Amino acid sequence: MKLVTAIVKPHRLDAVKAALQEIGVHGLTVTEASGYGRQRGHTEVYRGAEYRVDLVPKVRIEVVVEDADSEPVIEAIVRAARTGKIGDGKVWALPVETVVRVRTGERGPDAL
Repeated sequence: MKLVTAIVKPHRLDAVKAALQEIGVHGLTVTEASGYGRQRGHTEVYRGAEYRVDLVPKVRIEVVVEDADSEPVIEAIVRAARTGKIGDGKVWALPVETVVRVRTGERGPDAL
């Protein structure tokens, strides 16, 4: 199994959720996050004063899938999250040793 994690722009969340539902992903976790990459934040003007926003709002999406499903999930996320502008985000996958469904005690693929 793999844990696929994506950091994307908040306004792309609905598109990513729809893309994952289309390929059969039934569950995911979404967390609000903030950070920066190459863009190093940006400047904004509020009431005539310019100030620097160092941490840009993002969302973190996490999905646990079978090994064979990880590449289609990654591709779906990238397609749905891409705007072509700096700050679109990152996607990565890590191996998962075990998954347990707390309610039933099911383990492994049955717990997904």
